[in-house]
Amino acid sequence: MGLPELLQPVDRAEVGVFGGSGFYSLMEGPVEQLSVQTPYGAPSDTITLGRMGDVRVAFLPRHGPHHHLPPHMINYRANVWAMAQLGVTRLIAPTVAGSLQPSVKPGEFVVCDQFVDRTYAREQTYYDGPRVVHISSADPYCPDLRVQSIEVGRGLGIPVHERGTVVVIQGPRFSTRAESQWFSRQGWEVINMTQYPEVVLARELAMCYVNIALITDYDTGLEGEAGIEPVSVAEVVQVMNANNDRVRRLIQALVPRLAGPRACPCARALENAVIS
Repeated sequence: MGLPELLQPVDRAEVGVFGGSGFYSLMEGPVEQLSVQTPYGAPSDTITLGRMGDVRVAFLPRHGPHHHLPPHMINYRANVWAMAQLGVTRLIAPTVAGSLQPSVKPGEFVVCDQFVDRTYAREQTYYDGPRVVHISSADPYCPDLRVQSIEVGRGLGIPVHERGTVVVIQGPRFSTRAESQWFSRQGWEVINMTQYPEVVLARELAMCYVNIALITDYDTGLEGEAGIEPVSVAEVVQVMNANNDRVRRLIQALVPRLAGPRACPCARALENAVIS
């Protein structure tokens, strides 16, 4: 199938969860803390192993335990590789994000279906040669995980947008007004700093991946519309703290539904992608 020869999964977990900003713990009850080393260095933190229902889960806060890693300094390759090394085949990736459209409001969730990459100088592939791989990114997010996330979110009474394009900026700064207005005029809905290259790295390892974006603010390009103010850290933190419990409840309801074999095309992501 073209997976890297160095990857030798062990059967420790089935589902992986990346914690986003302000989301540093997930499971209660008996858990195990595991330090994992990868060919790409250390992940952001030790990985917590536990169970949610009958499903074995691995949890890793992508920014580290105390948010000490800014978006451009996260070792995305190590984080995703560590999950695959533990046997994870499905990755749930909640993120804090800004809105680029007035119809997407703070406190709502967006289950993204597309991304636009505006980052630079990030290590973004496991295939630096001699094997050459051109992974398809036409539909980068797992269709099954997206449907399941939308159904669970709405069942919990959470306002969920069932699709949206996330533009991923380099960070750590926020956008200028001109940049934000440009993104909004393209029709893109969400802005974030961590979705890329995480989503593509998961696809290179034939993993299912879903992003659940928690909208914490309107981006600065919407300033002046219906009293919308420019984004600030204080505003982001306030909405984030008020809504991270909803993210946790959604994941706790979603994970037990993910037992069993995969029926989506993600496991075949490397078919016809390897040039030999």
